[in-house]
Amino acid sequence: MSDTHAQTVSFVRETQLPPAPPPTAQTGVVKWMRENLFNGIWGTLLTLISLYAIYSILAGVMPWLLNGVWNTSNIRECREVLEGATGGCFSVLSERWNQLLFGIAYPRAEYWRPTLAFILLFVAAAPVLFPNLLPRKLLIFTGLYPFVAFWLIWGGTILSPIVALAGFVVGYIVFQRFVAQSFAAGFFGAIAAAVVTWWLGGIIAGLLAPDQPWLSRVASRDMGGFMLNMILGTVCVSLSLPIGIVLALGRQSKMPIIKWICVIFIEFIRGVPLITLLFVANVVLAYFLPPGTNFDLILRVIIMITMFAAAYIAEVIRGGLAALPRGQYEAADSLGLDYAQAMRLIILPQALKISIPGIVNVAVGLFKDTTLVSIISMFDLVGMIRGPILASTDWNGVYWELWAFAALLFFVVCYGISQYSQWLERQLATDHR
Repeated sequence: MSDTHAQTVSFVRETQLPPAPPPTAQTGVVKWMRENLFNGIWGTLLTLISLYAIYSILAGVMPWLLNGVWNTSNIRECREVLEGATGGCFSVLSERWNQLLFGIAYPRAEYWRPTLAFILLFVAAAPVLFPNLLPRKLLIFTGLYPFVAFWLIWGGTILSPIVALAGFVVGYIVFQRFVAQSFAAGFFGAIAAAVVTWWLGGIIAGLLAPDQPWLSRVASRDMGGFMLNMILGTVCVSLSLPIGIVLALGRQSKMPIIKWICVIFIEFIRGVPLITLLFVANVVLAYFLPPGTNFDLILRVIIMITMFAAAYIAEVIRGGLAALPRGQYEAADSLGLDYAQAMRLIILPQALKISIPGIVNVAVGLFKDTTLVSIISMFDLVGMIRGPILASTDWNGVYWELWAFAALLFFVVCYGISQYSQWLERQLATDHR
């Protein structure tokens, strides 16, 4: 600045001013609310309507929750305690919790067995759900868990789960022996070997079974409550995934008989309502069995639900297989891999990664569909509420508390499955193939 200009102004700042804070309306909570809640006239109007709706719901629900009664023995005592005030009769949950969770006939002294099986379920599932965080040796327990859980819940001789495990081991050995020659020979040979092992093992177990087993036997008709929903959901989802993979591969097979068997099975099952299959399992299937045959009802229901879910999962996986470029199949052929190796090492890992959202969607729907067994007189959680509890004079008229409890249990399980699938998709980066 020249001396002439400096003499014409009264003050010249020689240092820079510190930066001023942004306006209050352009930062923090105020900025977020302006951008997300009150962004324009229509945004403000929708926000106000939404806030009023939330307030109306909370104004009705919170007094019902906070004034709830938990320690009465029937609905009449509950109403006397409330004296006309708004409040829920949650005493039905504290008095009938055992029926809601374990059914009406499961021995009360044996509740520790399904509880222990439920806790071990998380231990068994952890190595599969989080393979990069846990040692692979834990997969041994994962493979043994279905047989341990069966023995804990149903009880009886321990020879039964051992024979079932032996059938799978023999089938796996036969599969490994013949799969190098032909995948079909290994697959069907494994099934035949497993069936023969179970048949012979059943005869031997019947001869060697002790009269007083370590765990008392509980009949399938005594299973009930949310435990029955968990059994059906866990078993059917676990079985339907590998069967769905086999059906999807079979539908793409170049062998016409295998292909058309899979196509007819998938299309027939998808075209029939699940409730129809459950009625077949409960009533019609008995007419095709030899007289005197006692085919367990839960096993029949598991077979039908598994068939139903496997058909849908097969179509989901077929979509994943169709999404793979032809070059992946040609790359497997160029490496000299046979059919089983190409599917196991190259094709299926990519197809299953693509199919995760669809598979999870089928699994969530399948778990909720387990409540349909209440229509064929099985006392699952919904069946217990509709039957023994609401039919009793003590709790006839208590609806919201029971159905809200059932909805909460199913929501926790389904939301957990959904969150895990989203975490798995992020780990596998399914959006960056």
